[in-house]
Amino acid sequence: MFATMILAIAIVTLFQFAIYYWRALLAGVASLPVSSQVLQAAEVHQAELRGSDFRRLVSLYDLTPQLKSGGGGLGRVSLYFAAVRQAEIFFGKLSPSVMNWGEREMALCARYAAVQIDRRLQANLAQAAAMRSC
Repeated sequence: MFATMILAIAIVTLFQFAIYYWRALLAGVASLPVSSQVLQAAEVHQAELRGSDFRRLVSLYDLTPQLKSGGGGLGRVSLYFAAVRQAEIFFGKLSPSVMNWGEREMALCARYAAVQIDRRLQANLAQAAAMRSC
């Protein structure tokens, strides 16, 4: 009985650590600069991305080709965005701090998508330059 309880606590703690680690990776990538080309292509007029820009950035990400194989895409980030949005809708009526947290998290997802678009474009330009030099 006691061993089962310790195992359950260890599994929950490991799951919580995995979520925090993934969130830290998301924030680390989102903190990178975004080029003005990506902002112009996404029709974002201000330098600050918002959660409302996420869908537009996802559609732009889907339009950019990936010449190299690999890469995870935006699947998990889209799931996180949808979960945060639902939490904001459900709990935002109860607390304004949840609304603020939700907007910050959705803006983080938008910045992550913009950085991924920028990375993909830079990789494609580098590969095209390498192909021209051959």
